[in-house]
Amino acid sequence: MVLFENVRFLDTTLRDGEQTPGVALTCEEKLWIARKLDEMGVHIIEAGSAITSEGERNAIRGITAEGLDSEICSYCRIMKQDVDYALECDVDSIHLVAPVSDLHINVKLKKDRQAVREMSTSVIEYAKDHGLIVEFSGEDASRADFDFLKSLYQDGIDAGADRLCYCDTVGMLVPEKTEAIFSELSSECSVPVSIHCHDDFGLSVSNTIAALKAGAGEAHMTINGIGERAGNTSLEEVVMILEWLYDHRTGIKSEEIYKTSRLVSRLTGIPVAINKSLVGGNAFTHEAGIHVHGLLADTSTYEPLKPEVLGRERKIVLGKHAGKSSVTLALKELGLEVDDSQLNEILTRVKEIGDHGKHVTDSDLQTIADTVLNIYRESRVKLKDFTIVSGNQVMPTASVRITVDGEEVVEADIGDGPVDAVVKGIRKAVSGIGDVQLEEYHVDAITGGTDALVEVRVKLSKDGKMVSSRGARTDIITASVEAVINAINQLMN
Repeated sequence: MVLFENVRFLDTTLRDGEQTPGVALTCEEKLWIARKLDEMGVHIIEAGSAITSEGERNAIRGITAEGLDSEICSYCRIMKQDVDYALECDVDSIHLVAPVSDLHINVKLKKDRQAVREMSTSVIEYAKDHGLIVEFSGEDASRADFDFLKSLYQDGIDAGADRLCYCDTVGMLVPEKTEAIFSELSSECSVPVSIHCHDDFGLSVSNTIAALKAGAGEAHMTINGIGERAGNTSLEEVVMILEWLYDHRTGIKSEEIYKTSRLVSRLTGIPVAINKSLVGGNAFTHEAGIHVHGLLADTSTYEPLKPEVLGRERKIVLGKHAGKSSVTLALKELGLEVDDSQLNEILTRVKEIGDHGKHVTDSDLQTIADTVLNIYRESRVKLKDFTIVSGNQVMPTASVRITVDGEEVVEADIGDGPVDAVVKGIRKAVSGIGDVQLEEYHVDAITGGTDALVEVRVKLSKDGKMVSSRGARTDIITASVEAVINAINQLMN
């Protein structure tokens, strides 16, 4: 038996996915998603349920009018009225859903099995007479009497159904049972059988793969696995499992997966979990030094596939777990080259921020690197240390110890605050080689989302020459000292 022969994908993001609490897509938003699904190569797009409202019908009409390659489908109950509304929208097919568990038949529909049988065959025949492709679906099939389900499916085939669907409506299947069910259904039914899973127990992807292995011809899924309660089967996971773990070519353009995931997340307002496989924010993000060291040698050491396959990029996050390899790779991405001593200093500062429970963004690293590179340039003035005394009842006082052209100088001064005091102390210490004036002082948080690092920017002048410099540290006073010392060295060179 050939695994996954002629497998097709039905995406129900626009129907089951939109049933996620709080989600309501406009006509234009539905069209944007439908275009992207079509571009990806999805075989069938369940565009909505035409019976829902006039707005829903307008959205479905807009999608069918687009002339997409994908088959466009509308969800229908086993009622002719639903089919009529679907016909108004000019869809290619209907997903005709009949309750098949006694719980759903008796409690929800308030009918009996025979009524469901008669309603189903009547509506299938009606839809076929009007030229529609019919996928006949058993709702809550995993809690239904299997013999009744099979006999209902056969009635559906006899009435003209083109495809059948087994719905695990509340996620009750396990892979072993799924495989047994679909082995039997695929061998006994003369039309393709689909699998539609929900993720209440976290098994929707596993059950979908098990069904496809056992002969299912189609899988129903949503982008990012969105849907009611715990959601539906995640399309991106099933596609990439088939492609990479079973070496089956699905026909889906995987490089469009991440863009589609982002689009759906943005339009629905449902964030993707940061640790979600393949499309989550951390899926191709690395911090630990040992991992990044391996990546530098061969990316496959800690990545099962290249991020470019999904239209993504690799990210290196710097924090307290960062090592030299992490920093080297991140600096390389920024186009910066450093020597060993500069690298050690940058790493020390990165870990200092990491110890505050923060991560270093690209802009953080750029500022840190620029600051360190300025420090390591040929400098006439070098800081040895400084001390600040400040409090409610104490005038802020700073003492500084620096070297000027190799000679140690110690000075102290007072100021309106600790920063003012230390800057005055530095200016006094270098007065022997020039009168330095502080023209501007500005402190700001680094853009990029971290509040652990501050950037101090200063403008200093001497004899009509003005320079700008900056310092970046977790401590505002240290950052100010660095900025001033860097600027002085620029003025003196």
